[in-house]
Amino acid sequence: MKLRIAVLSFLTAALGFVGTAHAQQLSTPVGVSRPLVLLSVLAAMALLPFVVMLATSFVKLVVVMSLLRNALGTQQVPPNTVITGLAIILTIYVMSPIGHQIYDAAGKIINQGTNQPLLSQTSVDLLVKAVDAGKEPMRAFLVKHTAPSERELFFNLAKKLETNPEIQAKMSDTDFLNIVPAFAISELSAAFKIGFVIFLPFLVIDIVIANILLSLGMFQISPVTISLPFKLLLFVLVNGWHVIVKGLILGYA
Repeated sequence: MKLRIAVLSFLTAALGFVGTAHAQQLSTPVGVSRPLVLLSVLAAMALLPFVVMLATSFVKLVVVMSLLRNALGTQQVPPNTVITGLAIILTIYVMSPIGHQIYDAAGKIINQGTNQPLLSQTSVDLLVKAVDAGKEPMRAFLVKHTAPSERELFFNLAKKLETNPEIQAKMSDTDFLNIVPAFAISELSAAFKIGFVIFLPFLVIDIVIANILLSLGMFQISPVTISLPFKLLLFVLVNGWHVIVKGLILGYA
């Protein structure tokens, strides 16, 4: 059930990203051509992977875990597939409350068109209404976890890029076109800060091992080979996975 709700939240966000720009055109009483509707749906589906990466906790999770692997010096352990899979599972876990909110807001509207043809005008109108209702919980999540400075940056840049005064007057720093890149940059900044903290204890171990080998005159032995067991021992003793995963998830509380 949580997986279904999370997928619905991602799809709603993707449709909102596309539908925000075209909602007025789709909701007009003019008949909708089926190829156009199908093209819009396919375009929204094509954006879904990018929404999962940039508008959820996935970016921070996968970057922090990659930095952790580099700090340990284990190279390809855990492999990229494991890191990506774990980041996806944790992203679904983190985003499930948002998925519940989106489902509560948009689910009733979508269920009204269960007996309608997929590409009918009624289905399109209901889809637009569902996107409008379901995108607000996603917007609230993005605003909550975005640094105000990043929101201000992209809002000011958007105003400079837009030459139409009427459109400038309607702009807001919480528009999806502004808040999504601001959120992504905020997540990257937070991930790098966490990565710096993770690197420090392992860097100390590397320095100590390198100095010991240097004092013993063991120049031909790689310090990485000697320090790796001590890094793994430290990580296990402090229950590293528990601490890191707990900290990452509570960061979205």
